[in-house]
Amino acid sequence: MFLSARNQLKATVASVKQGAVNNEVSLRLEKGTMLTSIITSTSCENLGLKEGGEAYAVIKASNVMIGECGGGLRLSARNQLKGVVKAVIEGAVNCEVEVTLEGGEEVTSIITMASAKKLALAPGKAVSAIVKASDVMVGVKE
Repeated sequence: MFLSARNQLKATVASVKQGAVNNEVSLRLEKGTMLTSIITSTSCENLGLKEGGEAYAVIKASNVMIGECGGGLRLSARNQLKGVVKAVIEGAVNCEVEVTLEGGEEVTSIITMASAKKLALAPGKAVSAIVKASDVMVGVKE
């Protein structure tokens, strides 16, 4: 299956915390970065997610927010991943921001040009890639 989501990151299931309706799935990316996903218990069961199993974190680029590091702003988003801007590809209204995470993995974000300019995004700038746990889909190979 091919997906349009830009961020398809290979991972190992670090843990699955059972809930009444939703489960919290901790994923360790190939280079060590940790991500948290919230998915239904039924989805966990259907995917056969178990500690040590192989999975993929799937995140649409439009669900990756970019923030400045050290801004002192506390957020409820579970995934606040430190990194450095690798590239900014400008469009008329939006831009694509490629971020290299501290672990070496890369994620792509789509944000408005206005936001990119306000943040003064440029290669080499330290940023956080922010993703709500409910925006991290989990997939497995068939």
